[in-house]
Amino acid sequence: MTTTPSHTDWISVAGLEKGFATGSYALDNSADLTGKQVELHAADGSVRRLEFDQDQLAIDGGEAVKVRITSLRERVYLLDWLDESTRPATSYTVVLDTLTDSYTQVIGTLPTFDVIKTGLYERALGGRPLTDVKVNISHGAVNKPYSDGACPHAKTDELIGVRNLYRYSPTEVYEHTYLNENFYTWHCLKGVEQGLCDTDACHYYKIADALYLFIWREKIVPTLGIVMIDEQNHRSDGKIFGVGDTEDAPLANFPMASYCQRLADTEYPDDL
Repeated sequence: MTTTPSHTDWISVAGLEKGFATGSYALDNSADLTGKQVELHAADGSVRRLEFDQDQLAIDGGEAVKVRITSLRERVYLLDWLDESTRPATSYTVVLDTLTDSYTQVIGTLPTFDVIKTGLYERALGGRPLTDVKVNISHGAVNKPYSDGACPHAKTDELIGVRNLYRYSPTEVYEHTYLNENFYTWHCLKGVEQGLCDTDACHYYKIADALYLFIWREKIVPTLGIVMIDEQNHRSDGKIFGVGDTEDAPLANFPMASYCQRLADTEYPDDL
């Protein structure tokens, strides 16, 4: 029997992290980049030097920060770290593609609690986005100057109409339905959010054949999700970044990975 969720069923991102932690299918850190230096050349001509030491990353010779490095495909890496010197903290995620010497970067920030308190009805009538989770997505070249076409990563519609199942752990199972270029629906089939669902803003990028970068921004509990989806090997890996339980609580930034499978493809009539 399906129950109707009440307001008490919505949990913080910290609560979600606890649910995902037990038996998590998150990938181990890759050691492939340890001891290496990489230059990221942006379209505006700026260059950043990344130096890797196991799970530590130094940028332009600065103080090292903790970084998570995973790889679903050989020589394609997902890097994720936080810059906690900013308020609120800034999330950095980079798809480092050494096959094509290119990268895609996602910079994310979360709203303050004062902003969060603005109701959805007020946002909608005021012409504001329903979520104040912000992302800046950019592309560049690796170890060489940027030029037009240097990064083959591009927006894609290949997932639109797809319904996928994601098993993040023995206890946490979700389905996604990718509706259009701006929105998708998530639905918790099993786990701490069981029975909950919502439709949120999202972004899709194709990295390689059957390999996608998927980004979403939730509005009820402000959350940034970033995952790589490998439909060839039926795996996904990424992270969730969100506000804490209270205004003074630390932000949550935890890994998540799944075994995934395609459930269905939607086909629309040609005369739409």
